[in-house]
Amino acid sequence: MYRQLTRSFFRPTPKTSIPFLLAALLVILLPAHAVAQDNALTPEKRTQIEKAVSAFMSANSIPGISVAIVQNGHPVWSAGFGMSDLEDSAPATSSTLYRLGSISKPITAVAILQLYERGKLDLDVPVQKYCPVFPQKDSPITTRQLLAHLSGIRHYNQDGKGDVPEDSARHFASMEESLQLFASDPLLSKPGTQFHYSTYGYTLLGCVLEGAAPQKYVDFVRENILRPAAMEHTQADDFFAIVPHRTRWYHRDQSGVVHNAGVLDSSYKIPGGGLISSADDMANFETAILAGRLLKPATQDLMWTVPHTTDGKHTSYALGWALDDHFGLHIVGHDGGQQGTSTAILLAPQKSAAVVVLTNMDNQDANALAESLLKITLDLQP
Repeated sequence: MYRQLTRSFFRPTPKTSIPFLLAALLVILLPAHAVAQDNALTPEKRTQIEKAVSAFMSANSIPGISVAIVQNGHPVWSAGFGMSDLEDSAPATSSTLYRLGSISKPITAVAILQLYERGKLDLDVPVQKYCPVFPQKDSPITTRQLLAHLSGIRHYNQDGKGDVPEDSARHFASMEESLQLFASDPLLSKPGTQFHYSTYGYTLLGCVLEGAAPQKYVDFVRENILRPAAMEHTQADDFFAIVPHRTRWYHRDQSGVVHNAGVLDSSYKIPGGGLISSADDMANFETAILAGRLLKPATQDLMWTVPHTTDGKHTSYALGWALDDHFGLHIVGHDGGQQGTSTAILLAPQKSAAVVVLTNMDNQDANALAESLLKITLDLQP
């Protein structure tokens, strides 16, 4: 549910040969910084998880992966595999920071719904009540429609025109400046009528949040989600800052050569794809969600309820979360991808279980690995 980065967006960088990469991947046999908070994850499950991660890394020549497992509502195990930095041979750990990509969106959705349940934000009034700088359209757009990708606001253009170049360090100082990328564009459809996945719609949600709070997006999220959920290292991905434990980013070209991925300053899309986090922090986020510490039960049910389009059709996307039925269970989650990263989180609320998969290579199906790990966690292996 994100734009696949299929064009050549990376700068010429030192190449990493596949033999060297595969040699580096040998460290997955001894995962770095494995954490076991209790004995809920059996040695057999741990072995199965390590084999699944090893196979996924080897098949896709991925330099580094960090994973975390939640069982019975608690983080029970996390580990890093491979390398966070191939040039310096730095191992990936469960505290390595990765670009989240679009799994920033569930975090933003929780923040918006916190404002809703506190009576500070009406989900069904025009967004201009909270973000007056966004221009009026032929039909009003609501916050609920933005959360569910029913607003008609476009995603990235396939030809890249009108968007930030994929190899750009241009920095945006505010939500208002970020809106300039798409605010004047026509809507793809009348709000409420069709599903159009849109990261830009979540940039507008950031402006809505700042108007309703009123507080800067990063400050509100830090105070109301990151601190209560013990996500101590999660933050906006500041391209220019020195950030300890942040991974390097990688891309594999069509010939199989691994490069450093292209430049990305994600300041124009922080609410929809501009946060960085670790497997441990994201497991804490999942735990806080499952425990009901961030939202009241009724609000959480609303967040995980798929809205109808105006003609009565269902999508598979609720308010900031994708929903699906797998293994006889209702599964909620999200995946993400951008330069140098592929990510996924999955939660099985009925079983109080969840998984996190973060990788430092783009264009990988992290969701497929997350599904495999969730099956192992819940003893659903065939």
